[in-house]
Amino acid sequence: MEEDLTVRKKAELILGGGVKLPGGFVFPYRVSTSTAGPGAGSASAVFSFSGHRVKKSISYDSGEFELTEDAGLLSIKRRGEVFLEEVRIEPVVFHSPEQAFFNLDQRCMFNCAFCVSPLLDKGLDKRLSDEDMVEMTKKAAGEQKVVSISLTSGVVGSIDETVERFCSCVSKLRKEFPRLPIGVEPYVSKRDHVKALKDAGATEIKLNIQSPNKEIFERVCPELDQNNIIEMLLFSAEVFGRGKVTSNMIFGMGETDDEIEKMTEFLCSKGIIPTFRVLRTNSLNCGPLVSAVGRQPQVNAERMIKLAKMQKAKLTAYGLDTRDCRTMCLECACCDLVPFRDL
Repeated sequence: MEEDLTVRKKAELILGGGVKLPGGFVFPYRVSTSTAGPGAGSASAVFSFSGHRVKKSISYDSGEFELTEDAGLLSIKRRGEVFLEEVRIEPVVFHSPEQAFFNLDQRCMFNCAFCVSPLLDKGLDKRLSDEDMVEMTKKAAGEQKVVSISLTSGVVGSIDETVERFCSCVSKLRKEFPRLPIGVEPYVSKRDHVKALKDAGATEIKLNIQSPNKEIFERVCPELDQNNIIEMLLFSAEVFGRGKVTSNMIFGMGETDDEIEKMTEFLCSKGIIPTFRVLRTNSLNCGPLVSAVGRQPQVNAERMIKLAKMQKAKLTAYGLDTRDCRTMCLECACCDLVPFRDL
């Protein structure tokens, strides 16, 4: 029962608003400002409790949740009531706790309705060089625990050019960090891309199917080819191996749980681990999403937990385990309910 309660609290934190900080509160670690993922564009921090961790936007002005401090102990309240009796703030390496997770370029030539990265303030666009990422990772590894390196990117110029950029960066990082797992989250369109990334030194790859419903996919990502993504996923499982390939499925865009389950079964049967990501909406993506799929009901904690339990059952049936993934979202476990890590 206690485990079920903490899983529910994590789900509610993921689905809820930001965290208001007490006036004058000084963060013990560097505050993260991401340019990719669910928290893109906002200052955020990682809070941990009972073996779970959640990355939340933070503000001194407002928030659905409120951080409180008493004699050095931190807790979180909601609507004046204690929500979590004790929380800790975890250090973030880059974007993620214990991971050097870099966004190679927030720009993108594609216009997926849910993605806010290309719409962010251009002042957040850091455009790090390969050498920058090597030096930043070196410095971080000298100061705190770094378990892996992960890379994501929008598609800039062309798919070929973007994959070449991934390969260049992976190659330099691999040379400097021969033992660290390196994960990549590119958009690829042909088998040579997958082989090039593996040859450069990547150990895991994430190719996102985005929705289990092809019609919804075509409305939210009209310039992408889901059939080709599936083909590349299957080939990646051959190249990288079972359990080394993952794929985001966003839920909350009008798909059914039955569609999610069928796609989960298909991916797991091929040695691919699906990651379930609840849809996040904000002022930047709300308009494009409504135009693409209409207004959808808010996902609740019950649906999140039900899907995560189904996901765990399917992974178990096919001998897959999220704890074998050492990079990217499954290793981070801040934005989703992750089977075997959270429940």
